[in-house]
Amino acid sequence: MIKMRTKNEIEIPEGLNVSLDGSTIIVSGPKGKVSNILPSAVKLEGKKIILVPASKEMMNTSSAIIKSCLKGAQEGYKRKMKMIFAHFPMTVEVKGKIIHIKNFLGEKMPRVAKIVGDTQIKPEKEFVTISGPDKHAVGQTMANIKTATRIKNKDPRTFQDGLYEVNE
Repeated sequence: MIKMRTKNEIEIPEGLNVSLDGSTIIVSGPKGKVSNILPSAVKLEGKKIILVPASKEMMNTSSAIIKSCLKGAQEGYKRKMKMIFAHFPMTVEVKGKIIHIKNFLGEKMPRVAKIVGDTQIKPEKEFVTISGPDKHAVGQTMANIKTATRIKNKDPRTFQDGLYEVNE
């Protein structure tokens, strides 16, 4: 759990290393390394991150970004998608930093989606698990998969095949 000591202090949890490079915060922990650019200035003092407020809005934005980085490096982010198909059974393969969605709507050429950052993809039967330390990279990888499986020139009421996010 990430604790805020006062309005402009964030305590660094045990097991995480935080460093600053200009306006970029770099957090490394058991789940990986996350870096992000902050809109307002911050300082490191021992096991605390001190926010230097330019305005309340920028301080709150920086606080949210820092908390996201800390949570990602400590616990990681995990999302799940389910393969839905009525016409042709599709398969998902990972080759390097590219996801190949094969036999989508019976197409001979696989559809491809790019994996962003240190995101890990694990296909399991009809589910695809997307996990990683960076919240934005996990979300962008999901968006790339959704974009790759967009159906054009067919009736969307009939052809509802694709990969859809499921909540657990």
